[in-house]
Amino acid sequence: MISTSDFKRGLVIQLDGAPCVILDVAFQSPSARGASTMVKTKYRNLLTGQVLDKTFRSGDKLEDADFERHKGQFLYADGDRGIFMDLETYEQFELEEDGFAPIAPYLLEGTEVQLGLFQGRMVSVDPPQNVELTVTETAPVLKNATATAQTKEALLETGLKLQVPPYLEVGDRVKVDTRDGRFISRA
Repeated sequence: MISTSDFKRGLVIQLDGAPCVILDVAFQSPSARGASTMVKTKYRNLLTGQVLDKTFRSGDKLEDADFERHKGQFLYADGDRGIFMDLETYEQFELEEDGFAPIAPYLLEGTEVQLGLFQGRMVSVDPPQNVELTVTETAPVLKNATATAQTKEALLETGLKLQVPPYLEVGDRVKVDTRDGRFISRA
């Protein structure tokens, strides 16, 4: 059992029989005397992908989800699905299009990922926070351009398009933040 006082971002709890990861948590003290502290949460149901809000009373107890995180590896894309392997058991899992499409632009074959398993079934895949990708198409280098003054669009080897500084050329390796898909630095 997990108490609401233990809530934090990234914690997986079980609500209505489904694993849910807490995205945001806020503790709100009551203004009335004798009232208990409220714990407001925003969470994602890992089976459906829905993001929901729920308020709990301080001290409420919830079931611990039968959820495990394992090191995994992206093997290949099979059409709109992704095939992943658990690096501990060498078991292979398929991730359908709705779960795979948002992370596909950040994955190359062999990329290490974090697999989320609920009752032995894969329900989530977390790519690394930063990935290094190669620029395959971009406009020519702009002379006398500063790094912060302007940007240009670049196409990366996975098909991801993003804004990069004007000094980058085709063939350069760049670091990309997988949480919001933005350029970090040259690799």
